[in-house]
Amino acid sequence: MTTASPRRRLASTAPSVIGPVDLPRMSQDELDALFSRSAAGPTPSGVGDGIAIVAPGTPVAAGLVPLIRLAWQGKIFYPEQADLLNRVGPFGLLVARARVYRDASWMDGREAIVLDYSVGSLPFRAIRDEIREVAPDLYLGVVYWVGAKTINFSLRF
Repeated sequence: MTTASPRRRLASTAPSVIGPVDLPRMSQDELDALFSRSAAGPTPSGVGDGIAIVAPGTPVAAGLVPLIRLAWQGKIFYPEQADLLNRVGPFGLLVARARVYRDASWMDGREAIVLDYSVGSLPFRAIRDEIREVAPDLYLGVVYWVGAKTINFSLRF
């Protein structure tokens, strides 16, 4: 009896058209595979509505989305300045500036769009996000804190 390779299983379980609500339902392995097989895509511009992906693929993941959305709503990209601000809190206050550029991903060495908070305010300096476009106008992000991979997020433009 032969079994499908893990790679084949991951590809067959991913939705053919991915939307923001699909990502929290995927396992961490599926999110990592999706990120790795996606190209960086164009650098975003304007308002990106965000979903923080915590405990992906578990029964609690979808329930956490609206709770976390009270704290973090997404990002606004300013490509002419090569930076962004995060939209936080219920009123979407703009905080946590990051520099935006392209560089090798810490996950797989391929090009990603890097959101570098080391140039910003002190509480966020240990954070680096990487994003890639996984569907038209939909980006999957990986958050690194002090060099360690932590959570994922999505941005819809």
